[in-house]
Formats: sequence, structure tokens, C-alpha cells
Amino acid sequence: MWQERKADLVATMKLRRQSLAKGWYKYSRNPLSVLGLIVLVLIGTSAGLAPYITPYPAHAGAFTNFREAGQPPSWKHLFGTDRIGRDVFTRVIFGYRFSLLLGVVVLSLGVAPGVVLGLIAGYRRGTWVEIVIMRITDVFLAVPPLVLALAITAMLTPNLLNAMFAIALLWWPWYCRLVFAVASSLRNQFFVREAELCGASRAHILFREILPNCVAPILTKMTLDMGIVILLGASLSFVGLGAQPPTPCLGTMVADGAKRLPGEWWSTIFPALAIVLVILAFNLVGDGLRDVFAVEEV
Repeated sequence: MWQERKADLVATMKLRRQSLAKGWYKYSRNPLSVLGLIVLVLIGTSAGLAPYITPYPAHAGAFTNFREAGQPPSWKHLFGTDRIGRDVFTRVIFGYRFSLLLGVVVLSLGVAPGVVLGLIAGYRRGTWVEIVIMRITDVFLAVPPLVLALAITAMLTPNLLNAMFAIALLWWPWYCRLVFAVASSLRNQFFVREAELCGASRAHILFREILPNCVAPILTKMTLDMGIVILLGASLSFVGLGAQPPTPCLGTMVADGAKRLPGEWWSTIFPALAIVLVILAFNLVGDGLRDVFAVEEV
């Protein structure tokens, strides 16, 4: 018995390695997606090691040095300094930490309820359960995300935590709609009917039969949404409803630097380019994943 289980485990691991190797081969055929992945790895590594690799880690907090305020880019300060003498390069790297944290937390909070509700609505299509869930979803989708996020954060104390909560609250309907479409197309498939005839519970059918077939579009959308969430978080910070000073948030840095344009252009341009870079990288990675899953589905 043990030998059979061991053989099955080895065979399963071998199939998984072959599947990963095949997926990476398809992904690596898109040079832009590989470039996006490299950029994301560099950004994530830099953000995680920010206290150790940045030249002035103290500048990420409450720090002032008016003697070096408003200096243009140089070898000493690669991105120049802001209006109170803080190194812009250091604050951009630390700003990536909060941007990535925002994206991870928002998607962690928003994806799970959206996926569960989408599975239930798709499997129970045509019943009152599906009508209630999808009509509530339509109400949330009818409101522009940025407007709803602004309204929620305006009622709460402006900080990073409340910004995460506000964005997560409006992100689940997109995943509910996505999973609903996939689950609706799978509910009458033979493997689902076979599980029902075998007496499988609804939880087993939803999470063991239907959900694995939704993983590909969910992962692809999550990768693409990371850039949108980061942009939305930066927009909230830009208008003063996100992370508050002295927290080095990219949106706040752009807003502060915009007040001193065009003289101290580096205070705005470099944080703005940092936002563009991370969003572009996530979009390139998402395009690569979409191509891989699309080929596999065909």
C-alpha cells in the first residue's frame, strides 16, 4: 500500500514539474512578459530590502535637512531631494513597499468573497440566490470605483488601513462577475453531474470540481488588477485620502512635488515614473499569463 502511494506521489510531482516547465516555456516566448517579470522581481526585492539598500533610510520617516532641500539629481542624490531635504530615491523605494502592500491586502480581502459568491451564483443559476447576489453585484459595479473609494475614505480617518478597506470593499464584484460566468458554463458539465450523482456535497462540487477550473482567469485578472489597485491607491493619496505624511507614499510624493513645478520637476517626475513602471510591469506579466492559460485551454 505504501509503495503504491509513494509511486502515485512521485508520478504526481513529475506531472506538476512537467506542467510548470511547459508553462514557463510558453511564458518565456514573450520577451516583454519576461522583462515585466524581471522588473517586478527587482521592485519587490528592492522594496523588501529597502532599509538595507537605500542610501538614506532615515529619510523614509520624519526627517528634515533644509541645507540640502530642493537639490537636483546628482551622484549623491540620484533622484534629487524634496522641499525639506529628503532623498527622493530612498522615498520612492520605500513607497514601493506600501504600494505593493496595498495591492496584496486589497486583493486578498476582495478576491475571496467575490470568488465564493460567484461560485454560488453560477452553480445556483436561475434561482433566487443567483438573482440576489448578481443584483447586489450590479449595484456595486454601477458606481465608479474611484468615486466610491473617495466617498468611503472621506467618511473615515484618512490613512493607509482605511484606504485598503475602501478599495477592497469595491473590488469583489469584478471577481464575482468573472467567476459567475465561468461557473455558469461548467455547472452542466459531465464531471459536475457525475459528482452530483455520486452524492457529493455542494461544498465539494463548488470548491473541488468547479473552482480549480476558475484558477486560470482568476490569477490572470489578479495580476492585471495589481497595477489598477496601485494606481487607485496612489490617486487616493494624491488627494490626501490615503497614507499620510511622513509615510513615503508615491501618490503623496507626486502631489507634494506638483506644487513646486516646473522648478523642482524631479520631486514629481520620478515618483510618477515609479508608478508607471510598476503598473506596466504587472500588465506585462498579466499578458504573459493570459497567453499561457489561453494556449493551455485550447
